[in-house]
Amino acid sequence: MSPFPSENGVEGDDEREEEEDDEVEDDEEEEEDEEEPRLKYQRMGGSIPSLMSSDAASCIAVAERMIALGTHDGAVHILDFLGNQVKEFPAHSAAVNDLSFDLDGEYVGSCSDDGTVVINSLFTDEKMKFNYHRPMKAIALDPDYARKASRRFVAGGLAGHLFFNSKKWLGYKDQVLHSGEGPIHTVKWRTSLIAWANDAGVKVYDAANDQRITFIERPRGSPRPEILLPHLVWQDDTLLVIGWGTSIKIASIRTSQYKGANGTYRQVAMASTNQVDIVASFQTSYYISGIAPFGDALVVLAYIPVEEDGEREFSSTMPLRLGNAQRPEVRIVTWNNDELSTDALPVHGFEHYKEKDYSLAHAPFSGSSYAGGQWAAGDEPLYYIVSPKDVVIAKPRDAEDHIAWLLQHGWHEKALAAVEAGQGRSELLDEVGSRYLDHLIVERKYAEAASLCPKLLRGSASAWERWVFHFAHLRQLPVLVPYIPTENPRLRDTAYEVALVALATNPAFHKDLLSTVKNWPPVIYSALPVISAIEPQLNTSSMTDALKEALAELYVIDGQYEKAFSLYADLMKPDIFDFLEKHNLQDSIREKVVQLVMLDCKHAVSLLIQNRDVITPPEVVSQLLSANNKCDSRYFLHLYLHSLFEVNPHAGKDFHDMQVELYADYDPKMLLPFLRSSQHYTLEKAYEICVRRDLLKEQVFILGRMGNSRQALAVIINKLGDIQEAVEFVSMQHDDDLWEELIKQCLNKPEMVGVLLEHTVGNLDPLYIVNMLPNGLEIPRLRDRLVKIITDYRTETSLRHGCNDILKADCVNLLVKCYKEARRAVCLSNEEDDSRSKRDGSRTSQATEKAPSVRNMEVKSKTRGGARCCMCFDPFSIQNVSVIVFFCCHAYHTTCLMDAAYTSKNNGKKGAGATSRQPELNYAYDNGADDEEEEDEDEDNRSGRTRMRCILCTTASS
Repeated sequence: MSPFPSENGVEGDDEREEEEDDEVEDDEEEEEDEEEPRLKYQRMGGSIPSLMSSDAASCIAVAERMIALGTHDGAVHILDFLGNQVKEFPAHSAAVNDLSFDLDGEYVGSCSDDGTVVINSLFTDEKMKFNYHRPMKAIALDPDYARKASRRFVAGGLAGHLFFNSKKWLGYKDQVLHSGEGPIHTVKWRTSLIAWANDAGVKVYDAANDQRITFIERPRGSPRPEILLPHLVWQDDTLLVIGWGTSIKIASIRTSQYKGANGTYRQVAMASTNQVDIVASFQTSYYISGIAPFGDALVVLAYIPVEEDGEREFSSTMPLRLGNAQRPEVRIVTWNNDELSTDALPVHGFEHYKEKDYSLAHAPFSGSSYAGGQWAAGDEPLYYIVSPKDVVIAKPRDAEDHIAWLLQHGWHEKALAAVEAGQGRSELLDEVGSRYLDHLIVERKYAEAASLCPKLLRGSASAWERWVFHFAHLRQLPVLVPYIPTENPRLRDTAYEVALVALATNPAFHKDLLSTVKNWPPVIYSALPVISAIEPQLNTSSMTDALKEALAELYVIDGQYEKAFSLYADLMKPDIFDFLEKHNLQDSIREKVVQLVMLDCKHAVSLLIQNRDVITPPEVVSQLLSANNKCDSRYFLHLYLHSLFEVNPHAGKDFHDMQVELYADYDPKMLLPFLRSSQHYTLEKAYEICVRRDLLKEQVFILGRMGNSRQALAVIINKLGDIQEAVEFVSMQHDDDLWEELIKQCLNKPEMVGVLLEHTVGNLDPLYIVNMLPNGLEIPRLRDRLVKIITDYRTETSLRHGCNDILKADCVNLLVKCYKEARRAVCLSNEEDDSRSKRDGSRTSQATEKAPSVRNMEVKSKTRGGARCCMCFDPFSIQNVSVIVFFCCHAYHTTCLMDAAYTSKNNGKKGAGATSRQPELNYAYDNGADDEEEEDEDEDNRSGRTRMRCILCTTASS
């Protein structure tokens, strides 16, 4: 059970029993107290399984490059570190009890119960065998065995003698270093120091000085060495670790330096027992089957005794295999007996083994490589635990092991921190990240898992896609969407589409969908699958504004601007007008009139009027009237119709009756101008509206238009009380009876009489009003008003005289101008005359210069005769007939004019006068005959002859 609740849900019941709570707390405490192991283990493979199937291991020794394994059959197997057999030496006929390498790893020595000691060269055929005739239990080669010609080694056994063998001139010679204190159980050689253990204790001998340094007594109460062997190991050149029974001691050998012959310094042990210090000593609760240094601590192979037969074990010389032994344990302890870790080893057949059946060896290492609790890379020591049928390799756990242990115990966050700190391979981050995410998913901490994905998945597109689909399968994809990358890496389109669909199907994440659609580049996914997932939700309860806007954004991405506009209009988006103009969507406003005017009435009205060919005024009015429940549609309708009327007074003529009421409700000041401008409203309805809203001026105008002037005048006088308005109204009607009505209604109101007198000048004779006034009527400020009337009258009279004088002068001037124009000659020409006039233009100008007294009478009138008769329309040039030309510019053949005059006389329509003199054609020169013409005219008048007149002008005037 997880110690923390799920982030995205509730795990289990809210109420739990107290016992269950206590159990959970205990489990948590155990997890917190559990220490991480310091070592990791694996069985040695290679040739070991086949060797152990037919034999049993008895001892082991480790060099820098290889391993030596002794068996009960007396063979010595040389193995590499993977367990593969390199060589085999059939050295003995009985069990091999001990093995030893020199420092260079070129020679290996072995001893056996057959009483022999055999030293084999690993790289040559050299082999030396020494027979001591008694079982040999321990051997140690000189560390410099391969370098020195002395070929020294020490060995001992049940005989109780410790032999020091070296090569002399005459051959190998044994020297007994010690004897008489029981069998030699173990011996270890470091530099020049040799340490061995017998029944009495541990002794140290300095081979360089040829003297014994110290003696450490056997721990009291410890089992006999035959039952539980003592164990010695040199931690460095001065520290000797002793493990015997249940006791551990660490002895420090103090040495002195002296200068050698070659000028170098070397360590020399002081020959005194006082030069050995026991720096650590403690008792254990288990039997020690092997011991080795572990940096600043110790590795102990512990055998857990069976309590009920512990005494029997101590007293027995032959161990009994009862089949109930416990697993051996590897414990790491400090010099103060503080346990750092404990690991039980599942070796094969452990139930039947005793403490003597196990041994522990370690590869040579430099203690200086251990610092801060960590081994330097490549310097980690290896430990070999040997049982009769197993060889187990133990080595310090590295950073990756530490991370794996954290993951195994559910401490994924610590494991991730370790990876990020650079511990372990960089590729390990993917594995740790994957397991961490799996753990969070199992714990239902989906939000936390999603937040860690950018850090854990980094730039792996395949990993991102895998987790996107995994979250989608768990229906938790919405929590991952904010962290999904859109570039570096860019995922497949499907991953983004699945994410958007997941947001769209959950109303709680619709806002996240909107922000995601706005933020994600449109090129990374296709909008159509997402649109298809959202459209079925339209007009359902799950449709939210955020989802609508997101759908609109997707429509824009997909190029479906009309659908996007429809949704934006429903959402009342402020920038919809810019969107409409940008994409030329004027045709789409037909169904969204109400939304547009509600959003921005001024802009919407202008848009509707500009596009009234797309949506007609009746359609706009219909939609606005149907939206009474949504907004104040009548106000919007008023604004629309008002703007429409200003643009085209006739476009909304069908709604002018409605518009009268709208003006009355929302803008009464504009009603009167509308009434004056429009001809399409019903007067009766308009009058009723004005009466209901007490709009007096509008009532007056409508009554006047209806012809009910008297009632209108009554409204002005009785309700408005504005005599000036009454005078203006009466003046516009041009009805004398209405003036009398105005005067009658004002007679009873002296103030109005006074105002009426002031404003009648130019409209009505003031004396007429004064004569109608009853005697004794007091008129306020009558004197001043009479003075004003007289002054205004004089001013009016003066203006009239001035205007008359101006009119007379204008008439005289115009008549003079007309007379002068009429006296000018009329040019009659044809095509030949035109060409001739062009040729003679220069000569005419010269003639004019020679006769400056002659006045050129060019015709300024634009009217020309065209050289054709106005009766027969024949050109004058084709008939040799006289031509008569009138000042009105009409010309006739004389015969045509005479015939027309005769015909008119016979018909009685017009009398024809006596035949006049045949007029001559007037040329463009003034002959100075003005006086003669006046005399002829007078003569004609006296003789009673009728003048000849233009037929066309006479007919037109009649």
